[in-house]
Amino acid sequence: MNYYIVTGAAGFIGSRLVRGLNRRGVSEIIAVDNLAHGDKFRNLADCEIADYVDQAQLGARLEALEGAVEAVFHQGACSDTLETDGRYMMENNYAYSRRLLDWCQDEELPLVYASSAAVYGRGPQYREERACERPLNLYGYSKFLFDQVVRSRLPQASAQIVGLRYFNVYGPNEWHKGRMASVALHAYQQLHGEGKVKLFAGADGYRDGEQRRDFIYVDDAVAVNLWFLERRGVSGIFNCGTGRAQTFNRLAVAVINAVHGTQSTLHDVVAKGLIEYVPFPPELVGKYQSFTEADLSRLREAGYPGEFMSVEQGVTAYVKELQAK
Repeated sequence: MNYYIVTGAAGFIGSRLVRGLNRRGVSEIIAVDNLAHGDKFRNLADCEIADYVDQAQLGARLEALEGAVEAVFHQGACSDTLETDGRYMMENNYAYSRRLLDWCQDEELPLVYASSAAVYGRGPQYREERACERPLNLYGYSKFLFDQVVRSRLPQASAQIVGLRYFNVYGPNEWHKGRMASVALHAYQQLHGEGKVKLFAGADGYRDGEQRRDFIYVDDAVAVNLWFLERRGVSGIFNCGTGRAQTFNRLAVAVINAVHGTQSTLHDVVAKGLIEYVPFPPELVGKYQSFTEADLSRLREAGYPGEFMSVEQGVTAYVKELQAK
């Protein structure tokens, strides 16, 4: 019996990845996470797993798992872009990842791990090249540094290593992320709680709400993970986004239409007071990605054929699940 290890399994992308494996008939999954935030168990309650291991205990368990693992999906990380405790961030995101990489290479096991578009900082180019990488925060730096280790190891790698640089992922099972949840979830919650969506006023040369991000639905990101699992001869660091920058206004309108069952335009919802533009926070000046757009050239060259949901398609699917719960 061979297991699949998924770290961050009770988290956002990790739990949807466990669900994706289940849909493929895989249930021999070792779910690894830190349940200090205990309510996260709900993300796994409808999934089938073989075992649960606390994040801090995985290292001690690895020896017993030698020869019994099929692949490792490393999704666990501290993703708080405002975290300032460098020792915690580097131990959690960098050192932990290095230990897992070493074990996978010793065992000749595929490792598919979560990197981040945060490595690019403010861009303006988002290609998987060192010249484009200028992280703005500690989180981005921790991901950037591990990517450099992977790059140095790839030429002599004993097994597949794939880093996926997630852009702005949104969708079910992110409810626990608080301020780090997606713009889509914040918009949904604001609409229900206050009757309107709040977006930043113009900044960095963009008009009100016209800042643009590459928003990718979580199940599209899961599909990329699982595609690489089936192509173990392909290694490298790849962007994981849609390749389309879409405005915050467009996303907000999509949420409003999905909730209200309408087909309103931006002009309509602004006229009705359903969007409010709030001042851009001074503490984010110079530290905010007002534009992101994944360059998918390398992903397509690797052979990935999948298409990605538009904001309207993804938000409609997301709102349907939120309302069902």
